[in-house]
Amino acid sequence: MTRDQNLLALVVIAAGALSGCASTPFYSYSQNRAPVEDRTAAARTAGVAAEEPAKPLPGIENAGKPGYYTIKPGDTLIRIALESGQNWKDLMKWNNLDNPILIEVGQVVRVMPPGVDPTAATTRGVTTAKVETRPLDAKPTTPVTPAATTASMPAPTAPPPVVAPPPPVPAPSTNDSEDNVVWAWPATGSVSAGFDEGKSKGLSINGRAGDPVLAAADGRVVYAGSGLRGYGNLIILKHSNAYLTAYAHNQTLLVKDDQAVRRGQKIAEMGSSDSEKVKLHFEIRKPGGKPVDPSKL
Repeated sequence: MTRDQNLLALVVIAAGALSGCASTPFYSYSQNRAPVEDRTAAARTAGVAAEEPAKPLPGIENAGKPGYYTIKPGDTLIRIALESGQNWKDLMKWNNLDNPILIEVGQVVRVMPPGVDPTAATTRGVTTAKVETRPLDAKPTTPVTPAATTASMPAPTAPPPVVAPPPPVPAPSTNDSEDNVVWAWPATGSVSAGFDEGKSKGLSINGRAGDPVLAAADGRVVYAGSGLRGYGNLIILKHSNAYLTAYAHNQTLLVKDDQAVRRGQKIAEMGSSDSEKVKLHFEIRKPGGKPVDPSKL
C-alpha cells in the first residue's frame, strides 16, 4: 500500500470515530434525560382536589319570600331592624345569630316574627276591642230561668225600676293597636326639614346643643348607641307592636337598652354627632319598616 493510500485510510478511520463520538452523547441524552413535569396541570389538579364545595349562604332558600331580607353591602343588623320596624335582638333570635356583626352579603334573614303571615301583616289593619252600643232606654236582656226554679221562687211584688246600664268600658287591646299610641313632640324647636319617604324618612328639628330630647310615646328602648352610620348617637324606641321611633345625632344618651320610658321623658340631649349641625332627626316606622310622616300623628 502506498503512502497516499495509508493516509486516506487513516482519514476514513478518524472520520468514523468522530462520527461515532458525536452520535453517542446525543443518543444517551435523548434517552436518559429527566421527563418534563407539567407543573401547571399538576397545580390545577391539586387545586381542584383541595378546594371544598362552596357552602350555601344561610337562609338562601328563603330569598325573595315575603318576610325575609337579603343582606346587601353596607348593611348592619341594626339598620335592617330599623328598616323592617323590628328589634335587632329579635332578628338575632329569629335567625339563630350569635353575633350581630357576623352577617354576610347575600345571606337571607327573617324580618317578621315566626308564625306571622307577612302578607296579612302588611295589608290588614290592626283591629281594636269591640265595643257594644245600645240605646239608653233599652232594657237589659233577662236570662231564661228553668221552669222548676221558677216554680220554687216567690213572685216579685213589684217589678224593679228599669235602669239603663252604663256604656261598657272597652277592654285594653291585646294586639297593641296603633290607635293606642298617644304622641307628643320629641323636641321644642322648629322643623327645618320635612318628611320625605325617599330621602330623610323623618323630620329634622332645630335646637341647641344640650336641648332635651323627649320620648314621643310610652315604649321601651331597643337600641342606644352609635353603631348605625349616618345617625350618630342614636336611640330607637319600640311602642307596643305598632311603631318604632328613632332619635338621631344626639350629644348625650340618657337611657339604655331594654329600659322602659314614658311619653315626655327626657331620653337624650340634642347634639351634632354624625351631622353638620345641631339637630334632632326623628323617625316613626310602622311594622315592616314603612316610614310615617310624624307631623300627621
